[in-house]
Formats: sequence, structure tokens, C-alpha cells
Amino acid sequence: MPANGGADQNSGAIPFFVKDPELLAKNIALIIEGATRAARAFLKPREEGAVSTDLADEIAQIVRTLSKVIEYWRSEPARAVEAQSKLYGRYFALWTAMMQRMSGLSVKPIAEPEARDKRFRDPQWSESIYFDFFKQIYLITVQWAEEMVDKADGLDPHTQLQARFYVRQIANAISPSNFPLTNPEVMRDTVDSSAENLVRGVNMLADDITAGDGELRIRQSDLSAFEIGRNLALTPGKVVHQNDVCQLIQYKPTTETVLKRPLLIVPPWINKFYILDLTPEKSFIKWAVEQGHTVFVVSWVNPDERQAEKAFENYMREGILASLDVIQKITREDEVNAIGYCVGGTLLSFTLAYMAATGDTRIAATTLFATQVDFTFAGDLKVFIDESQVEAIEKKMSVRGYLEGRNMAASFNMLRSNELIWSYVVNNYFRGKEPIPFDLLYWNSDATRMPAANHSFYLRNCYLDNKLSKGELSVGDTKISLGDVKIPIYNLAAREDHIAPPRSVFYGSSFFGGDVTFVLSGSGHIAGVVNPPARRKYQYWTGPAPKGDGFEAWVDKADEHPGSWWPHWQAWIEKQDNRRVKARVPGGRRVKTIEDAPGSYVKVMS
Repeated sequence: MPANGGADQNSGAIPFFVKDPELLAKNIALIIEGATRAARAFLKPREEGAVSTDLADEIAQIVRTLSKVIEYWRSEPARAVEAQSKLYGRYFALWTAMMQRMSGLSVKPIAEPEARDKRFRDPQWSESIYFDFFKQIYLITVQWAEEMVDKADGLDPHTQLQARFYVRQIANAISPSNFPLTNPEVMRDTVDSSAENLVRGVNMLADDITAGDGELRIRQSDLSAFEIGRNLALTPGKVVHQNDVCQLIQYKPTTETVLKRPLLIVPPWINKFYILDLTPEKSFIKWAVEQGHTVFVVSWVNPDERQAEKAFENYMREGILASLDVIQKITREDEVNAIGYCVGGTLLSFTLAYMAATGDTRIAATTLFATQVDFTFAGDLKVFIDESQVEAIEKKMSVRGYLEGRNMAASFNMLRSNELIWSYVVNNYFRGKEPIPFDLLYWNSDATRMPAANHSFYLRNCYLDNKLSKGELSVGDTKISLGDVKIPIYNLAAREDHIAPPRSVFYGSSFFGGDVTFVLSGSGHIAGVVNPPARRKYQYWTGPAPKGDGFEAWVDKADEHPGSWWPHWQAWIEKQDNRRVKARVPGGRRVKTIEDAPGSYVKVMS
């Protein structure tokens, strides 16, 4: 065997050997000890009744869905035989290729991963017959399973969407990269350190289960490296208002003059606002202040049972409308520019429709970041939304009056499970590596709870029944319609967004009654928005006015621009109104400030 621990690529041998059997035996004992600690941390809260699990219901949902795919193929014998023949034929081709390779021949792979698939980048996945066989048989099986779902023509669209999602989750989970004996990197770490990597990993696993009170809380970043107010959310400002739903922060100006219209930012309540105020070099809020905006930001409460009955209307009245009252009092301005991000943008659009119906003209121009107002093309998140699943969520929320933040975080992580779940399982628990400090992933793990009434309204009226875009919602006796919203709108979508797909954002543009400027940014739901000009990353596209469901046609005609879209947005804002006034101090000497930014609400952990 070569001195470097490798093996001839045609030998078929596992290219590793144990260097210190005595140390390995000792570490195996430590692994068993750590696994016992992890098991105790998992079982204790369940034995005490502190943790309930919906695993059986979730498995039943998966089985019901996939059984419909199986039934489609089994309902016609010829179709079933054809499907099985395809799979067995590929297996036979792989076996033949492996035999030829062991004979010393150079053989083209039967199945190869996508170029951007990071799981199989280690050279041993191709150089070693052992690892290459597991990789290819996995890829063949997954490709076949996905074909079975895609070609099951008898399924309704929602069932097919769910089946496709579940197959992808199962496929991601059973990847050979997720098991120590079939992952060359883990094998190499294990033999080089005599399994010390697994000792570290199993102890990290036990710690993470303990931290999650019996549920695995995978650490994605070094949580000790960050603290809100110490090295995150540092833009200077004051809390100028608070109630049971939110705090309102006004930021200190850094320019002598500011735009006459103040800027109100409405972030999502399912995450914390400091995604727009991470480190200073990434902060959209800091950058906006530097451009001459008087910036106000809503910081939503991390709700508990006291907010259980706070519904969409409460978040509108006590969040956005109350903030507009305070801004008007501080600045004495009757016109405001507003920004809504994700579900904050959905709430803002709901509010704009209500304001249009009641003659309230205080918001003069609006920007939407990765926002859906129509949910026809809402993407993979619709997997979690049907009547039975919404009822299950409502039942869960009724116990405490809110949905735990980790439930929503888990759903988002599953949309990119290879990157946000399995890569950390491998690196943390098998390779024993502590995750590196990363401000974005620290924010991602800082989950917020969902108040029962608000979350139920959002799921039912937006995702499930799509009533906002249909004009079927009312606030009291006031019927509202997005078509009544005539103010100019800057509508930003992100090309790789898996939460608010660009097609969905584009289609939503057509429901507003005024001029909509649609802009497409590079990257995804976060990086597509948080993209400071100084970093010179990604790109953005501009084009004609959005019409209907013509996203692909729009992309074909769009002009690509390098770098950040932020300056383009600033030019659009100043085109609406570029008048300037003397800079305004927080509170405007008309409202007593409460505390320094970022305030106390954002620091409440779930």
C-alpha cells in the first residue's frame, strides 16, 4: 500500500489503514460513553413528558404521499416492469463498469453528480473503486426515484410537489457522504486520528441535544463569537416607541442633510431585523443612513403566550400604522418611503391595500424585498401547507399560544438540507470540527416564535387560500384590494431564492394598481438582498415593466449589471423625491427615547 495511505485506483481496496490500534480501542470506549450521554439527553425530557414528537404523523404523511406514486406505477404491470427494468439496467451497467475498472480499464462513469454538488469533491470519490461504487449506485438510485415522481402523470400538482420534496429529503439523508464508512474524508480523519474526530463529534452531538432540551439543535456557527449590540446590530440609534408587538428604532444621522421623506423598514417577524444590520460592512441600515435616509426600523417582539391572540390586523395596526404615527410626530412629515422584507413585505402590502381603501396616503413609495403577495408559484414551502398540515400546526400552537421558532427554522433548513443540515452533521459529528464563526448563520439560528393567531391567518389566507391577491380579504367592514395600491413600487426578487421564488415575486407585481419596477438580483433570499456595493459581488438585472406570468420572457430581455443593486435602488428613491432637509436626531425632541439601539426586544432568545 502506498506510504501516503492511498491505494491504486484499480485495486478496489479501501485506501486507509489503522495506525494506532491501542488508541483506537480507547477512543471507541470514549465514543460509546459520549453516545450514552447523547442518548440520555435525548430520552430524559421525553420520559418526563417535556417533549412531544410529531414524528409518527410526519412519517405517515410521507408514506401516504409516496404510496400514491407507487400506486401509479403498480396500477399498470407493463409500466411497473418498464420502471424496474430501467433501474436494474443501470445497476448492471454500473456493475459491468466496476468489473472493467478492476481489470485495469479506464471507464466512463455511469452517473456523475452535478457540478455544484459539494458532497463528492474529495478525489477519493472518483479514484477509489470502493467510494466511487457507493457514489454512483446512490446517484443512479436517486435519479431513478426522481424520474418516477416526475413521470407519475396521475398525481395532482400538490401531491407531486410533496412527493418530489420527500424524495429529495430521503435522498439527501441516505447519501453515502453522510456515513463514516462510506465517506473518504471521515475515513481519513478517523484513521489519521485513531477516531479522535468521532470522540469530539459524539460529545458535540450530546451537547447540541442538551442545548435543544432533548431535540437536536445543530450548531451552524460558533455562537460564542457573536453578540447583538457587541459586534452585530451596531448602527447607532434609539428606540423611540414600543408596545406589545414591536419596538420602533430611529437611527442617528451621519449626514448634515437627509431626504425629506423618512424611511420605514418592516422586516419579517419570523426572523430578527438585524439581518439588515449585521456587521457594519454588511449593514443595509448603516448604508441607507449614509445615503441620507432618516431610517426607522420595526423590531418585532419575540412572542410568547401574551401575544397568542395578536393577528395580522394587530401587526398592521400596532406595528406599521402605529410606527407611521410616531414617525409623523417626530419628523412632522406626511409622506414616508417604506420597505418590506419577505413576510414583512406581505404585511406591508396588506397594509397598503387597507390604507388605499381608507384614504391614508402617508406611504408615498414602497420597496419590497423578496416578497410574495400571490402564492400560486410559492415553491417548496407549499409542501408544508395543506388543510391537514395547517390544522396540525394550529393544534400545536393552541397548547402554548405560539409556534416554537425551531419549527419554522427546521422547515427553512429542509429546503436546503444538504447545505444547512447534512453538511453540518458530517463536519460537526463525524469529522469533529467546530463550525467557524459566521454572522449570517448566527442570525439564522437566532429563531423567533410565531404567535398563534397571526401565523394561522398568514398560512390560511396567503399560502392556503391565496386571498390577498384575489382581493378577498377585509379588515373589519373594509374590503381591501392590491389593485387599489397606486403608489410606485420597487419590487426586488432574488434569482436563486428558495423561499420567495423569483417567478412568484414577479407574478405578484401584476396585482398592484400602480407602476412596478421589477429588479432581479443574483444569489438567494439573503445574499441577494444583503449585498453591499463595496463587496462587488453578484449582479442584478433590470428590464421592462413586469406583466403577468412572464418571468422567463422578462429575463430574456433584461439587462445585466455587475455588483450590488443598492445604488440602483437609491437612484429610484431619489427619482420619487430628492428634496432634502436638515438631519433629524432620534426622537426629534418631540418623543422621549426609551433605550439605545438595537433595543431589548431583539435580544430575547427563543
